[in-house]
Amino acid sequence: MDRQTHLFDAKGKVLGRLATEVAQVLSGRDRVDFAPHIDAGATVVIINADQIALTGNKENDKRYYRFSGYPGGIKNITVKDQRKKDASKMIEQAVRGMLPKNKLASKMMNRLYVYNNQEHNKVIQVDHTA
Repeated sequence: MDRQTHLFDAKGKVLGRLATEVAQVLSGRDRVDFAPHIDAGATVVIINADQIALTGNKENDKRYYRFSGYPGGIKNITVKDQRKKDASKMIEQAVRGMLPKNKLASKMMNRLYVYNNQEHNKVIQVDHTA
């Protein structure tokens, strides 16, 4: 199977809307020969992840939670702080939530490359920057 490489520019795009487009391309739902049990999706490169847009007051109100597994081990971070720390994690988490919850999802996520700036080293075949 020949996989194409798609480039998405996150500059000024809304997080959820970009994540749905990326999830469709990763899972292969944009292809005419789509089958849910076959991993026929493309490789996706996202640039300018630190310039992703959020609607409303999510910059201050939205929180990302993680749990260490120990009692009292829940941690949280606001979107504003996460953007400073590593903005690519926001996009990765949004896309992961839109993929199927099975073994194919981890294979699909391995083909997602998110960069916080314009620098990347991938050969691009289809460009979605417009």
